[in-house]
Amino acid sequence: MAQPPEVRDKAFAKFVLPEVEVLLRVAMTLTAQPADAEDLVQETLLRAYRAIGRFDGEHPRAWLLTIMRRAEINRHRRRTPRLLDDPDADLDRLSSVGVAESPEELVLGESFDAVVGAALAALPDKHQQVVRLVDIGGLSYGEAAEVLDVPEGTVMSRLHRARKRIRTHLVAAGLAPKKWSRT
Repeated sequence: MAQPPEVRDKAFAKFVLPEVEVLLRVAMTLTAQPADAEDLVQETLLRAYRAIGRFDGEHPRAWLLTIMRRAEINRHRRRTPRLLDDPDADLDRLSSVGVAESPEELVLGESFDAVVGAALAALPDKHQQVVRLVDIGGLSYGEAAEVLDVPEGTVMSRLHRARKRIRTHLVAAGLAPKKWSRT
């Protein structure tokens, strides 16, 4: 039996609307393009609105992130495959970056951002997603695991490997010491 629109609207306002900001942050990490992220959030909200009558009211964030993950999978299937970036161009960009004179200039300088951006772009998609969700998006390991539909340990492992590769790029560009205090 279908719910009256007032009941559906009330449930949507109670369970879904408070999570819109989180949905947008997660969508940005999944798509990396603001327009695509907004489209993904809109698709998620539409699906949630249609299904709100079947929602039990427990764990709305997990429910919405599951909807988003499935919407992104479907969206990804419909897209044409993107071409791979030229790895030689990334290496040329990394080798042309100079060393900053002070730690402040190093972190705030454009060269640091360029190297980190190139290092992030050079990561496999599964590692990029984890970095974007946890380090950039601020999600917990558990929330990122839910979004990606993988175990929490997999998120931790991918994040460790991704950070290690980014550090390697920084060292190669002369923007970080060869020895790090952490591994």
